[in-house]
Amino acid sequence: MSRYRLRPSLAQEAALAGHCAHARYVWNLCVEQESHWRPGRGSMPGFAGRCRQLSEARANNAWLAEDSVIVQQQAIRDHDQAMRNHFAGTHRPPSWRKAGRDEGFRIVHVKPSDVRRLSRKIGEVRIPKAGWVRFRWSRQVPQDVKSFRVTMDRAGRWHVAFAAVPDPIPGPGNGEVVGVDRGVAISAALSTGELLCCPGLPRRQQQRLRRLKRRLARAKRGSERRKQVKRAIARLKGRDADIRKDWCEKTSTNLACRFDLIRVEDLKIGSMTRSAKGTAAQPGRNVRQKAGLNREILRSGWGLLVRRLHEKAPGRVEKVRAAYTSQRCSACGHIAAGSRESQALFRCAACGNTLNADVNAARNIAAGHAVTARGGDGDARPVNREPQPVLLPTA
Repeated sequence: MSRYRLRPSLAQEAALAGHCAHARYVWNLCVEQESHWRPGRGSMPGFAGRCRQLSEARANNAWLAEDSVIVQQQAIRDHDQAMRNHFAGTHRPPSWRKAGRDEGFRIVHVKPSDVRRLSRKIGEVRIPKAGWVRFRWSRQVPQDVKSFRVTMDRAGRWHVAFAAVPDPIPGPGNGEVVGVDRGVAISAALSTGELLCCPGLPRRQQQRLRRLKRRLARAKRGSERRKQVKRAIARLKGRDADIRKDWCEKTSTNLACRFDLIRVEDLKIGSMTRSAKGTAAQPGRNVRQKAGLNREILRSGWGLLVRRLHEKAPGRVEKVRAAYTSQRCSACGHIAAGSRESQALFRCAACGNTLNADVNAARNIAAGHAVTARGGDGDARPVNREPQPVLLPTA
């Protein structure tokens, strides 16, 4: 997806908001229809059947007929594709869409004449019922675009994303391998010794975000003051997300251009960031500390970095088991929990090798060591296995 910042006028912004509302309304109708299905009731109507139902609804409701039928039919097609993905086992079932959170619609069958450039930094795209809407021409629009999606984030910013699959970045052909260890204090440590940190909001904006959150807690629900505070918080969080995405894009491009093979830890980020609050019968412990750790993990952009690496360097990214990579010495292979003296220092208890703990783990990942539970590298016999008694045959 090639995303650009839209610059709609007030009238065009109202038209775009109407498209989002109607697309969300049709989508939720499809979700409600699916929720009423029970075994023995026959099959649900497909895309063609729901389009006929939409035509009947537009004939009986003037407010629905005033909006674009292209947007409404595409919402039905998107839901149909979501159900296909769910039945294929690759996605969850489609859920309800909420105003203020799920704002967007898709336009298909785009012609080359529907996108044009006005100046060096300004372009226009034709949107049904809204006319020519300007956007910031930050880079060249992909050729032969067939569809695009218009979205609005929680900060009130409009974007248009043209559907196009970019060409992968070719490898440099130098045969070099790099290991990437992802952490919280250091977002990405490379086996070459480089320590990369994902930037965030400046300190003053972080302090303002904390003040706004306290103000939001005191605001009355449904009041205009609460809406203003939520909008200000959304703008700061949107800026933080933009900084994180920019860092992931630049870092993934840099790694894809420099190395032929990129090895990363095989981490289950969803399980690692799961809440620790537990249930009422069995409440969790250290809930606030775990919540803070979850925020730092998500702020570091672990998942986005690896996903962009797979997209930019397909076939050149390998996942390595993360077990014992932080306890194994990259020089001699000895495994000991006490070798990692602190978060940043690793001193091998066997050979005395001393280096940054994250760099040591990254070198183990670069070597592709699949460490077993007993130690060892998985290919040879473990070196730190305890002696086992041998049963001698009785006479």
